[in-house]
Amino acid sequence: MLEGAAGPNIVIDFPNSATFAAVFADPRFFLALGIATTCGLVRGFSGFGSALIYMPLMAAVYDPLTAAVTLLLVDFISSTPFAIPEVRRCTWREVLPISVAMAVTVPLGTYLLIVLDPLVLRWAIALLVLSLVSMLMSGWQYRGPSTLPITTAVGMFAGIGAGAAQIAGPAVILYWLSRGNNATTLRANLMVFFVFCGVILIAVYAAQGLFTARLIALALLFTPCYVVGVAIGSRSFRSASDRLYRNVAYAICLLAAILSLPILDPILR
Repeated sequence: MLEGAAGPNIVIDFPNSATFAAVFADPRFFLALGIATTCGLVRGFSGFGSALIYMPLMAAVYDPLTAAVTLLLVDFISSTPFAIPEVRRCTWREVLPISVAMAVTVPLGTYLLIVLDPLVLRWAIALLVLSLVSMLMSGWQYRGPSTLPITTAVGMFAGIGAGAAQIAGPAVILYWLSRGNNATTLRANLMVFFVFCGVILIAVYAAQGLFTARLIALALLFTPCYVVGVAIGSRSFRSASDRLYRNVAYAICLLAAILSLPILDPILR
């Protein structure tokens, strides 16, 4: 256990050999490993979509808190190196205002993650993903002005989604698509935005004591497969068209949300 210098509430439990043994002994682990690999592929290919797959499915396999904490660690460790080259390609006047607004509401989203009943949160995550992906697939775009209040509202909504369910991307994607960005610019903006989001989330989750030994162990074991997936997905992106890049991500996200619905638990679990 490590108490950070920033305050007595920041506590991190590090795993030991017994923790890893318990994780391996759980029959759910290998299914979860497959989910993490698939999410890495989508994340590397599209720059988004991993949370829309990972959260509903991993919440169904384990629980929403396990899904949120492990995705944060895995994605931040794995994707940050790939985001560094995108710093030169992103549009900072779009990334910075939304990132600041997002940071304000992440604590509220984290509070919801902690206090809501896991089954209620699973339903909320699945229905949110289905709604957002349906909007993305329909081609709907925001047609209004790009004002500071609108940008702030989008960022704040993303912050609540990030804290509660690691789902910060869809609202930002819908907004940025309305700006006419192509796939390369959108992907760069998202990857840099997610780095900012990850830094804020790590600080807030640590302050709430959410980094337990078991969750850190799971994240460390998921990371290698996720990294391989991100690398393969990033390489595949180079030859993909805008339409293919979006449609593949949308289809996988939609399937993941449907399979994660609690009503299917008697069949799938």
